[in-house]
Amino acid sequence: MSSSEALLRLTVAALMYATGETQADLGRGLRLSQGQVSRKQSGESGGSSWTLADLDRLSAHYGIAVSDLFCGVDHAVKCLPARRRAATVGGLQTTITP
Repeated sequence: MSSSEALLRLTVAALMYATGETQADLGRGLRLSQGQVSRKQSGESGGSSWTLADLDRLSAHYGIAVSDLFCGVDHAVKCLPARRRAATVGGLQTTITP
């Protein structure tokens, strides 16, 4: 796996985290199945890689430029439009019963 592939996988994972998306959510946005997203994100040998067409769809889905996907995780997350950010990044909801 090349370093740019690894960077893209890390960036996609960070964007999913920042937006509160699951692989299934991202898959729906990109017209892919959850399994396809999982294989692209796993980076295992013989797995599927993100394609140039996928990059265009990721860019449109997150509202950031394709080039921002390769400028580092922090940069990509900072470029997310406010409307795409989760209300509580990484937060969990807990129900407390009396």
